[in-house]
Formats: sequence, structure tokens, C-alpha cells
Amino acid sequence: MSRTPRGTCLMTMSDVILQTSRLTKEFKGFTAVSDVNLSVRRGSIHALIGPNGAGKTTCFNLLTKFLEPTSGTIHFNGHDITREHPAQIARRGVIRSFQISAVFPHLTLMENVRLGLQRKLGTSYHFWRSERSLSQLNDRAVQLLTEVGLQELADEVTVNLPYGRKRALEIATTLAMEPELMLLDEPTQGMGHEDVDRVTQLIKKVSAGRTILMVEHNMKVISTIADRITVLQRGAVLAEGPYEEVSKNPQVMEAYMGTTDGQLQGAH
Repeated sequence: MSRTPRGTCLMTMSDVILQTSRLTKEFKGFTAVSDVNLSVRRGSIHALIGPNGAGKTTCFNLLTKFLEPTSGTIHFNGHDITREHPAQIARRGVIRSFQISAVFPHLTLMENVRLGLQRKLGTSYHFWRSERSLSQLNDRAVQLLTEVGLQELADEVTVNLPYGRKRALEIATTLAMEPELMLLDEPTQGMGHEDVDRVTQLIKKVSAGRTILMVEHNMKVISTIADRITVLQRGAVLAEGPYEEVSKNPQVMEAYMGTTDGQLQGAH
């Protein structure tokens, strides 16, 4: 799928894979997410950014139904999913990763990916079945490990991997569930520069034919791969657009960096 040029903003309904309307979440009088209207273009990498406490993770929790919205609606592929359960959302192809690595440390890389693939066999929770019943998944598991550059470590125990490689493995297990929309929650958090660059390029690579919505603090990552950015502040949308536009927005610089001098730059 060819990627739409950055900054293009005219979208038809068929272009939009995920859309929220006035999405709001209140906790005992505190509004964590306030009237958020979000449109994610099919086949794009869309970044959700903002200072700490801006409501980014709460927004993710609403989209994947770990939280119920107080008001507003969520549509995926034109279907109203506002009241659906997390498992229903996942079956539709909305698959999420988390801030901390969510892999099984004492299984091999191959075994981790095969667990993600088991859903198609209907054996997702049947851990007592013979390992031979899963051998039919090996070829696809190797393909996914190859896609994220881990094929030579297929038989390595996951606990022995450096942190950046564990995040790459997590992306492989996410891909195993055949996501149409991948939600990545701070995929480069806690990484050194080398791992950040590796995972950034990996995200760009696996985005082909898929849509990615990501929460990310690292502005270098955002500027490199994001087609569109939505900035949250105090739970509300402060600005939206391509990086070149948003990074020069005085309100964004004030909210994100506490300054209106220069452009939005990047640390965590």
C-alpha cells in the first residue's frame, strides 16, 4: 500500500480506519480525556503525543476498551465499537502493545511467536496440547521473526535478549495476530540510541499494508516516521497535522517544552 504524502488532510470515509467523536473519560470529577475527535487514515503511521498526564495512555485504553468512555463514540472500519469488549475489538484486528515488554521470558522466541499464531488454530488457551500440534505454525513463525530481524535467534530463550530485541519480538507477536490496526504504546521507551534507531526502522518496515497508531515521546522517532501527529494537552486535542507544521506551533512548544523559542525538539 502506498503511503499518503505527509500533510494531506482531505479524507473520505473509506480512507478513515479509526474515528472517535467527542470521546470523553471522567474519573470522579477529573476529566482525563475531553471531547477528542481523532481520525486515523488507513495505511498511515499516526502519532499521539503530549506532555506527561496529557491523556495519551487513557485514550489508548478507551480505544481498546480497557476503559469505558464516559461519553462519545469510537468507529473502526465504519462499525460503532464503542460498547464492544476488548476481545471483540481484537477480533476486528485492533491489536495493542504496551509500554513494558509483554513477552514470555522463559519461552524461546519461536514459542512466543507461535502463541500469537495459535488463535487461528483455536488453541489460544490450550497450553496442555502436544507441542507437535503447533508444528504447522513454525514456518509462519520463522517468517515473522525474519521480518523483525530475529530469525537467527529463534531458539534463544527470551530472557537472554537485550531490551531492544525484546521489543522487536513483541512486534513480531503482535504481527502474528494479523492486526489491521496496530496500537504501539511508547515502543522505544527506555532504549539507547542504537535500539531506538533499530526499532524505528522496524516500525516503518512493518507498517507496509498496515495502519499504526502510536504513543511516543521521542521526537526524533516521530519526525522520522509519522505521517500525522495529534497533540494532546490536559486530555484535549491541542493541535494536529504533519510534524513540520505541529513542531512550529507555539502552543505545542509551550505545552510540550515550556518554551516558545525555536522548534519542538526531541528528548523523551
